Amino acid sequence: MVSDSLERIRDDVVVCRACPRLVEWRERVAREKVARFADQEYWGRPVPGFGDPAAWLLILGLAPAAHGGNRTGRIFTGDRSGDFLFASLHRTRFANQPVSVAREDGLRLDGAYLSAVNRCAPPANRPTPEERDRCLPYLEREVRALTRLEVIVALGAFAWDGALRALGALGHVVRPRPRFGHLAEVRLGPLVLLGCFHPSQQNTFTGKLTPAMLDEVFERARADSGR
Repeated sequence: MVSDSLERIRDDVVVCRACPRLVEWRERVAREKVARFADQEYWGRPVPGFGDPAAWLLILGLAPAAHGGNRTGRIFTGDRSGDFLFASLHRTRFANQPVSVAREDGLRLDGAYLSAVNRCAPPANRPTPEERDRCLPYLEREVRALTRLEVIVALGAFAWDGALRALGALGHVVRPRPRFGHLAEVRLGPLVLLGCFHPSQQNTFTGKLTPAMLDEVFERARADSGR
């Protein structure tokens, strides 16, 4: 069997058309746009993972945002959740800059890799179980390809569930099934899964997730790795 690589996974992700509902939605959003981005060309395709190929930390989200990753072509880039996330990654020494607005903006990650359970922007941010399951093999392949991986931070319950499913498919199963929570932590084989509230505007505007709380998650991840 030919060994997999992040480059090969990316090439497979960006041409995927396995979910007709998501294909129709992502492409319609890219055509119709919104007024504030009317002059921009949208990516309008599945969004691959991004980051350090030697990453020991995988940060996992739900899916690209319709006018964020689906527009820019990079996960968490160009939306408010990403603004909150990248600021924290910069403070905690995983990113070289605190903002990310485009694929060519110079952002670099050190020791971290960003991905999502689903690679296409879903209507109402809700993939179906079938759409989740069609996409999970990409995550399984990324986990295998990230040969130095030690910790996975799951941003939200959907990402927590997706990580458990992907790791289970790779033979790392824990019973009883651990429940999601902020700073919930479980070891699955050689990896640690760490829960974090998603940096959505609903959570950050209400104070459910503060900058200090998000920083604590990434510092905990560093401590779990012994770095």
